[in-house]
Amino acid sequence: MVRLRGGLLGQVEGRTVADVLAWLATKPLTWRKNIRHVAIDMSATYCAALRTGLPHAMLSLVRRRTTAEIRGRRGRATDPEWKARRRLLRNREDLTDEQLAKMWNPLLDEGKIGQTLLTAWIVKESLRTLLALARTGADRHRIGQARYKFLTWCADADIPQVHTLATTVDRWWNEIAAFIDTGHSNAKSHGINGVIKLVARAAFGFRNATNQRLRTRCVTTRRARGHLRTAQL
Repeated sequence: MVRLRGGLLGQVEGRTVADVLAWLATKPLTWRKNIRHVAIDMSATYCAALRTGLPHAMLSLVRRRTTAEIRGRRGRATDPEWKARRRLLRNREDLTDEQLAKMWNPLLDEGKIGQTLLTAWIVKESLRTLLALARTGADRHRIGQARYKFLTWCADADIPQVHTLATTVDRWWNEIAAFIDTGHSNAKSHGINGVIKLVARAAFGFRNATNQRLRTRCVTTRRARGHLRTAQL
């Protein structure tokens, strides 16, 4: 799926490098030369084609693994880490000082389980701080400091999920740095993808790929066009 400011630009079957390159080959050379930035999922396939996709999930995994290893069972409603599970997923700026204390102090008193979860929470917040530098005009020194702080917390943490997160960020750092520098993301394309799925569900599926592309383009470009003009599709 390819998106421009006016809505959906193209929809192609397949997710291989060849599929993406074949679609690009249908576009004029001048059009391709005018492309300056591309926002994609963290997919090696998409990345390879264009060169020729966490923190909340991580915290939940850390909580479940730590509880199972130390308590030898699944979490219960009486466990401090279970009580704090929702606050752990919230952003620091969305927590009042009282809410932060209710999360922090019981976990700190819980020993290894609580300290592990608080470390993972700090790692998550450090990554958010790094990504929040997008669209702020931050220089390389400031970005480097934020990245160093995040990676230092990851390196010092004896938590497999944190190490996996750090490895992913390091592997995709060039793309993440481009996002911080330009502020471009694929958030809007994800929104359009959600609309496409709703159209398919409303139609109970499509058997004709051409009809699917037509219906999808009608829905995703309606606002840009102002009204439906199927002759232009």
